[in-house]
Amino acid sequence: MGPQVRLASNEETLPLRTRFRAEMNCQIVGDSIHRRPGWMLSYLIDLDGISAGFGSIAIAGPWNDKPTLKEFYLLPKFRTRAFELFDAFRAVSQPAFIEIESSDTLLFALACTYARNLATESVVFHDHATTHLPANGAVLRCRTGRDEIVRAIQERQGGPEFELELSGSVVAKGGFLFHYNRPYCDIYMEVSEGHRRGGFGAFLVQELKREAYALGAIPCARCNPRNVASRRTLQRAGFVPFAHILNGSLERAES
Repeated sequence: MGPQVRLASNEETLPLRTRFRAEMNCQIVGDSIHRRPGWMLSYLIDLDGISAGFGSIAIAGPWNDKPTLKEFYLLPKFRTRAFELFDAFRAVSQPAFIEIESSDTLLFALACTYARNLATESVVFHDHATTHLPANGAVLRCRTGRDEIVRAIQERQGGPEFELELSGSVVAKGGFLFHYNRPYCDIYMEVSEGHRRGGFGAFLVQELKREAYALGAIPCARCNPRNVASRRTLQRAGFVPFAHILNGSLERAES
C-alpha cells in the first residue's frame, strides 16, 4: 500500500506535533497558528496503515488566498522515504508557497529541493550570553499588569510591554510575545530616533531578556537580514543568529 494523506484535526496530529517540537528544541515561529480556528489545515500521512508524519498548511490571516506550507514532519524510521512522502503530501494539500525555519533540517532540505525563489525573510536569534550593559541613567518600567501577563502566558498570546525612561522621557519601547511553543517568547524593541546609537537599544534588550527569564520564558528574537543596526543591537545584548525564516513558491504537484 502506498502513502495515504488525509485531512486531520489538530487533536489528531498533536502527538506527532509534540514529537516535532521536542526534536526542534527551539522557538517555532508559527506554532500558535494551530490554535487559531480556521487558520491551518493539518494532514496525517500514513504508510502501510501506520502514521508516518504530518504536514500543515496556513490558509488564513497573512496567508489568506496563499496556501502556505508551514510544517512537514516524519517519524525518524520513515525519513528514508522523505521525498516519496513529501510528494504524496503535496499532491493532496497543494500548497502554493512555503515558509519555514532553516532549523527544521528535514523541511529545509526539502525546501531547497522543491521551492523556487527561496529567500530569507528574517534572521532568528537565540540567547547565548548574559551581558552587563550600563543603563546610562535610564529606568525600565513595565506598562502591563500582572494579571494580563499571566493570561498572555496561559493563552500563548500577547505579552508585557515596557518603556525605557531617561529624565522623565521615553527613549525606547519594547516587550516580548508568547505566540510560540512553550517556553519560548520573542523580543521586540524600538528606540526613538533622537536617542539611537546611545546604547539604549542593547540595554533594553538585555533587560527584556532578564524579565523573560524571570517569568520562566526563554527569550528569542528576529530581525530583517538587511537591518544592520538591529543585528548589532541584538548581538551586543548576547543574542546570536542560529536560523532563518525562508519564503518561496512551490509548483503545483501532480495528484
